[in-house]
Amino acid sequence: MDLEPRLLRYFIAVAEERHFGRAAARLHISQPPLSYAIRQLEQGVGARLLERTSRQVALTEAGKVLFREAQALLRQAEDVRVLVRRVDAGLRGRLRIGFVGSMLYRGLPALSAAMRAELPEVEHVLAELNSHDQIEAVHRGELDLGFIHANPLPEGVQAQDLVAEPFVVCLPSGHALARRGSLALVELAGEDFVFFARAASPSYYETVLSLCVTAGFTPLVRHEVRHWLSVAALVSQGLGVAIVPACLSRSGLAGTRFIGFEHEARSVSQAIWPAGGRTPLQESAMRLVMARMPTLRPEAG
Repeated sequence: MDLEPRLLRYFIAVAEERHFGRAAARLHISQPPLSYAIRQLEQGVGARLLERTSRQVALTEAGKVLFREAQALLRQAEDVRVLVRRVDAGLRGRLRIGFVGSMLYRGLPALSAAMRAELPEVEHVLAELNSHDQIEAVHRGELDLGFIHANPLPEGVQAQDLVAEPFVVCLPSGHALARRGSLALVELAGEDFVFFARAASPSYYETVLSLCVTAGFTPLVRHEVRHWLSVAALVSQGLGVAIVPACLSRSGLAGTRFIGFEHEARSVSQAIWPAGGRTPLQESAMRLVMARMPTLRPEAG
């Protein structure tokens, strides 16, 4: 059965005009090619579709059925073309996004809302994962986009630096130093520390450790956890002190105090995606990420 879209369009024109001459004029072709096309279609479907007279054309019962179905088929074909074009333009599809918990305080909710508003036909799937797990998931093709703390990346994963901000000390609200406006890190020598787990992010572990060593002491690491919010939560329960990215001071977590100290290190967040060229949908998402950066970037200090 030959249901070539061109033949279906010719047939619909004849069926609606009930006249070969008017249909040919509407299609901007001469009448003989139109008559030949209709014969081709009838041969393809194996049925007579039109009753021809000198004055007009009438649909047979088979023609009435094909007329109805042909209109539906052409509408569906157009819908498919539109869908494919929108996918190719990065306006349709499924976007799998990973994020570290601290991104909730680095503008991710506003960014997510902007993505939903500007890409309403895209399914956005968010998954909270630590940086290491996101890197692995992006490398395996299980995430389209990730928001991580800066980490060494394997081949096959690319990155764009986003927000850079200082670290602050996180203390239980009842701590003797909790009411200070600032402090020297060495004042925490001898305290129990809660660290971001070395296995989850070796670079962050080493950064925090080096801050303490540079200040003149080796921290007593009593607890290691895999999410920054868990670090702050343990501090809030009085289980130690911690050094965390400044964005966590916006978490509103009860039982904690966040205090600045002098240092040069910065907590950097990155967007990551599979190497080898971004898909149109990833390009659309990254354009929004970069457009939102002026409002995402926290104030230094």
